[in-house]
Amino acid sequence: MRLPRSASGWTMAVFGVLAAALGAVGLVSPATQLSLLGLATPGGRGSGDHTPAFVTASSMAALNMGVYYVLAALADWRAFFRWTVPFRLLTCTVFTAAVIGGRAPEAFVGVGVWEGLGAVATGAALRYERRSAGAGAARGRAGTTGAPDRAGA
Repeated sequence: MRLPRSASGWTMAVFGVLAAALGAVGLVSPATQLSLLGLATPGGRGSGDHTPAFVTASSMAALNMGVYYVLAALADWRAFFRWTVPFRLLTCTVFTAAVIGGRAPEAFVGVGVWEGLGAVATGAALRYERRSAGAGAARGRAGTTGAPDRAGA
């Protein structure tokens, strides 16, 4: 089985698996998805209520996004990881503002927190990896003997 090769890859893989799983839940059982989000499931639907359509659309988007994230993690596509960080922080901001502005119930702030924490975890992992790679390169330039490193052999 192939696994992510970096800490940032693992953050993306975990986020991706969770997104795909929650997307699948929403497609199979929209009422369960609404409940997980802290949203009430209406007993009856009035005319013009398009809740099922929006749950289906957001669930399909989550499933697709989750698969993209897992595939990017398996390929260790760090440029993609970097691209997600600001947009996940934007998503956190928009979802939190929706709660504060009364457009979404308080329980919905959990979605924003999930996005924000995921973005911070991925960003921190990318930063750590960049610094570690830079330190390794600096040590390599500092006068090694040219002998191969047998530590990993």
